[in-house]
Amino acid sequence: MIQRLTSVFSRVLFVVAFVLAGLGAWERLARLLGYTVVRGYYDPWRLLEYSTVALFFVIALQLREIKMSLRAKGSN
Repeated sequence: MIQRLTSVFSRVLFVVAFVLAGLGAWERLARLLGYTVVRGYYDPWRLLEYSTVALFFVIALQLREIKMSLRAKGSN
């Protein structure tokens, strides 16, 4: 059960990370044109930083899943 939740959480976080990265890119482009997408609440670089942190968590979760599957495979 925990493996399934970890897998779902990892996938959701992966999508969120790419949405944040895309939003950061669009915000940067909009600011170059004199507009804003997120009304100035977040800088484009801050959105990319959040995206990077989320991707680090995804990588950590994936490595944990790989370790758990190798451990289960080795014990059989």
